[in-house]
Amino acid sequence: MADLIVKAAVKDALDDKNVASDFYDALDDRVEELLDEAARRAEANDRKTVQPRDL
Repeated sequence: MADLIVKAAVKDALDDKNVASDFYDALDDRVEELLDEAARRAEANDRKTVQPRDL
């Protein structure tokens, strides 16, 4: 899957913290898992629209 996160936005959100280079890949993997889980919940509820409650 494509990169789901914007590295610059993550760095800005973490303000004055240093960010390890492999953190971005781990975060991207976790975001992908969250999206897959949300899509499964929406499907399980007979919806094509993923909603906040699916998270």
